[in-house]
Amino acid sequence: MRILVVEDNRSLLKTLKKGLVEESFAVDTAEDGEEGLYLAGINDYDIVILDLLLPKIDGWTVLREMRAKGLSTHVLILTARDAPEDKVRGLDGGADDYLTKPFRFEELLARVRALIRRKYQAKNPRLAVADLEIDTSSHRVLRGGREIPLQPKEYALLEYLAHRAGEIVPRAAIWEHLYDWQDDTTSNIIDVYISRLRRKIDRPGLRPLFQTIRGEGYLMRGD
Repeated sequence: MRILVVEDNRSLLKTLKKGLVEESFAVDTAEDGEEGLYLAGINDYDIVILDLLLPKIDGWTVLREMRAKGLSTHVLILTARDAPEDKVRGLDGGADDYLTKPFRFEELLARVRALIRRKYQAKNPRLAVADLEIDTSSHRVLRGGREIPLQPKEYALLEYLAHRAGEIVPRAAIWEHLYDWQDDTTSNIIDVYISRLRRKIDRPGLRPLFQTIRGEGYLMRGD
């Protein structure tokens, strides 16, 4: 999953990016509202984490312009402004959640995961595809009751495909959701990770869950 963090406090921005990357998210960052609005308009993010007190363009304006442009990306406001009227203004202005500073990173993560579930219309934090189970909170993956250890990018790819089980997912969409704009990895790496997932999950004797649709993308078979 891909997240944009718009925050002018460089120390906090660095901490947020490090923590989110460790949780298997691809993360882009912006230190002012103008850059944040630009990136939100050209990339397909799952979530934008948005401060309100930003240089050049404040967070209120970024949010308003995003909605005016028809961008439906989920927005989590992260700000020191804790007055009830600010929370009402933010939520009524199109934000999907509002968290005040100081905050616990674990709570931020929980809110991010909840917004991702909302995006993919999944109420249960446990995803199930055939006999494959994915706990999106702990990143624990089991098939037929057997736990499958995955590397962070393998897990990120699996969760994204599981959210879209039964759909053909284009390679470009996978790339956009797994890598940030600064990553110079070649697109062929997607084939590598699909191959790794097949070896780990589609073991002999089990129904194959992954299918390559030539010229279109990848399909994770649903029930």
